[in-house]
Amino acid sequence: MSASFIFTCVAAYSVLLFVITWLTSRNSNNQSYFLGNKSSPWYIIAYGMIGASLSGVTFISVPGWVNQTQFSYLMVVLGYLAGYLVIATVLLPLYYRLNLTSIYAYLDQRFGFYTYQSGAFFFILSRVIGASFRMFLVVSVLQTFVFQSWGVPFYVTVLLFIALILLYTYEGGIKTIIWTDTLQTTFMLLGVIISVYIISNELGYHFSDLVKTIKESNYSQVIFTDVNDKRFFLKQFLSGMFITITMTGLDQEMMQKNLSCKSLKDAQKNMFSFSIVLVLVNFLFLCLGVVLYQYAQRKGIALPANSDELFPTLAINYLGKFAGIVFIIGLISAAYPSADGALTSLTTSFCVDILGINRNENLSEKKRISLRHLVHIGFALLLFGVIVLFKSINDQAVVGKLFTVAGYTYGPLLGLYAFGLFTKHAVKDKLVPIVCILSPILCYIINYNSQQWFNGYKFGFELLIVNGFITFIGLLILRKIKKETI
Repeated sequence: MSASFIFTCVAAYSVLLFVITWLTSRNSNNQSYFLGNKSSPWYIIAYGMIGASLSGVTFISVPGWVNQTQFSYLMVVLGYLAGYLVIATVLLPLYYRLNLTSIYAYLDQRFGFYTYQSGAFFFILSRVIGASFRMFLVVSVLQTFVFQSWGVPFYVTVLLFIALILLYTYEGGIKTIIWTDTLQTTFMLLGVIISVYIISNELGYHFSDLVKTIKESNYSQVIFTDVNDKRFFLKQFLSGMFITITMTGLDQEMMQKNLSCKSLKDAQKNMFSFSIVLVLVNFLFLCLGVVLYQYAQRKGIALPANSDELFPTLAINYLGKFAGIVFIIGLISAAYPSADGALTSLTTSFCVDILGINRNENLSEKKRISLRHLVHIGFALLLFGVIVLFKSINDQAVVGKLFTVAGYTYGPLLGLYAFGLFTKHAVKDKLVPIVCILSPILCYIINYNSQQWFNGYKFGFELLIVNGFITFIGLLILRKIKKETI
């Protein structure tokens, strides 16, 4: 596929997104930007959240990851189900009862201003890092197969991508994203399904052959029983559960979409239906990984040093033009939901939590909109800078980086909410930021020395649980004698 052809596909898809943006962002205001006027159909949100949850990381990294982790990632995915159950039955009722725009306002009511600001800060830090990693992966593919051949610098490619995201989220916010996510989820799912079909045909597999090949391959082991192995099934399951609770239930981006539903009941229906479909989709990505490696082996194709490059290399260079188109559109479809949602949620959290535009009654609606626009542009520029910075550190599968980083930055959020929900203690509010900063540092030290201290034990995704536990203990130390409830 030529660079011009790939660029044309991306441009055509982007035009389609802008048409939807124009239709959905008319007569928008801050209420529609933040919560979609609380009129979003639950089934549209559920469907669109598939694309937002998976992102370009899943689209590329999970298939490539099969060579290292086999199907052990499926235990993480099954843990997602338990996590979504907690979100639907514990967190969503809390958020709706308190009528929140930003979910971190709960921390203000439960503990106080400094705890509230700590929660918002760690979300912003987490989302900036996570969203930047996701976008970095997609932009790197576009740079390699399109813009590099034209002599365009990497930073210009990043700037173009960020500009597109900025423009179509600038006015509509959540009201627009909910509908663009449905389009993007559709193309992403078509991308992986058609890719599996094309590769299976190339290998001469019928459906029964495909099932047998996946089942009997060296990649299909799901359960690992060695407790010192990062793939140990129990810690994979528990990690998946807590990753979901933190990266969905305690994440403004994901919850902002749920809070735009008409009622708690609709939000819960969205969560339950979405979680089941997400398991099936992740399983499909793992199956794609198997057939990709089978194809490379059968055709004698050398595996790229970086597993993230396996899918794009085969799709664009070996499987024909149609497969290349499917991959590019699927990748862009997977990338846009995580990018647009991140930019919108970051803007929301900073405006509501840090600037307090909803608390300041002296601000006119026009002034609030102006501030929101400035913050929106500011975060777009910040994401641009972080992505360019990450260019020099792409040394492992991006999905591994994402969850490793999340283990440090989402851990304090897990500890704060667990302490708030499961104890009645008040805390010394001004000292909470210290606990939130020390917790990731202690967690890093424990992780760095784990093999020496714990008889060869290596931490995986469960590092998130340890981080949250350390924060919880820190808050317990800071508790006040008098019990308070919200």
